[in-house]
Amino acid sequence: MNFQKKLAADEFVVLAEMHTPKGINISRLVNDARRIKGRVDAVVVPDMDNGIMRMSALAGCVLMRQDGLETIMHMYCRDRNRMALQGDALAAHVLGNHNIIVANSGDMSQSDHSDATPVNDIDESQLITALKSLEKGKDMSGFELDGNPDFTIGCTIPAFTDAEAAKKELATAKKKIAAGASFVVTPSVFSVEDSSDFLARASELGVPVISSVFLIKSLAIAQYIANSEPEANISDDLIRRIRKSSDREQEGVKIAGEIIAALKEKTQGVLIQTLGWEHKIPEILDAAGL
Repeated sequence: MNFQKKLAADEFVVLAEMHTPKGINISRLVNDARRIKGRVDAVVVPDMDNGIMRMSALAGCVLMRQDGLETIMHMYCRDRNRMALQGDALAAHVLGNHNIIVANSGDMSQSDHSDATPVNDIDESQLITALKSLEKGKDMSGFELDGNPDFTIGCTIPAFTDAEAAKKELATAKKKIAAGASFVVTPSVFSVEDSSDFLARASELGVPVISSVFLIKSLAIAQYIANSEPEANISDDLIRRIRKSSDREQEGVKIAGEIIAALKEKTQGVLIQTLGWEHKIPEILDAAGL
């Protein structure tokens, strides 16, 4: 059963995020993808996430599909104007990728091309509307297409700082859903208990909710997130657990697995994010009992 059918059937979906290389050596990407074939429902391919120049997400999706994996391509408004975005969407469909996440565009503060000029010709809701228009056979200027695509479109809820900000982001997500998004991806969950209220409110959006689960690679990363993003709910107990572990990398894998297992009762899916440690995804799946 493919990703779209599992969503429609209200079944739990497991997604894995895989970044394309900064270069043309695809061996690591392909090898990591082959390790999870048959264990995840789809691979999510970001497109120059955090402003880091990499091989395009479209190419990454083609490579994943050549190895028999279903793919979901990120699209951002930051880097392309409305013409390029529509052209990329049509190309993706022709090349076999029918799933798109219209993702929040991270700012360029951490970019490796900080002098690049953001485009932001249209916003995320407008891009979703444009994709739905393509499905109906017309582009954003009203010109008819020669053949219509068919997409499964999702959107993201970016990280928020407090309850009021969460309320605003949920309201924005509601607009994206009204525009045509059929599922939402939440920020990373580090404590299912602390995130329960937000996840309950997200479930009221009326579409499947997929929660991100981020692999904590080290004690330093846990401490950094706890200090710089207190809203992430990385507790002192969690930091102590990692500190006391004789194998901190493996402890991070166990924690991710435990969170995924707990989220099966709260959401309709998870998106596993490892940021360069894609080789750990099979171990995370094992820890989650998947």
